[in-house]
Amino acid sequence: MFSALYERAARDCAEPDAMVLSTVDPDGRPSARYVLLKGVDDRGFVFYTNMESRKARALDAHPHAALTFYWPPATQVRIEGGVERVSDAEADAYFASRPRGSQIGAWASQQSARLASRAALDERTAEIEERFKDATVTRPPFWSGYRVVASSIEFWTRDPVRLHERVLFQLSTTGWGRSLLFP
Repeated sequence: MFSALYERAARDCAEPDAMVLSTVDPDGRPSARYVLLKGVDDRGFVFYTNMESRKARALDAHPHAALTFYWPPATQVRIEGGVERVSDAEADAYFASRPRGSQIGAWASQQSARLASRAALDERTAEIEERFKDATVTRPPFWSGYRVVASSIEFWTRDPVRLHERVLFQLSTTGWGRSLLFP
């Protein structure tokens, strides 16, 4: 069901892969931010990040997350589940597929750390470009991905009089169960 909706969104939306990732930090404070879906299969929903970032620290402390997609005009998908790191082979393959500028940026950015000025980031970027001037940009050791392993998926469709359709799939020991929810 997700794949069919995602394919439709890919035709109709500018950024169908944009999803809100919600986490809880080590002190129990919630945080949400947009990230990009970079893979989905039977194992889960994959995104990549700097492993020293605020989101990575939160996921390492509490390996559970919620994802939310919204595809105008009327579809929302909510996913909740445990989180695991992708394998080094998966991270290497995805990193190699990124544009060179994004690869350089992964090395240059100390994601979520305070930045003195844009000039400081530009200087770091120039240093990394020089380091890899005549070489393939390898994946930084602090950069990888996470997979959200769904335990529940809710599909929401807007209704003009707010009698929205909500279909919830929940994983149990016997498999996926389906139920409807009141709007």
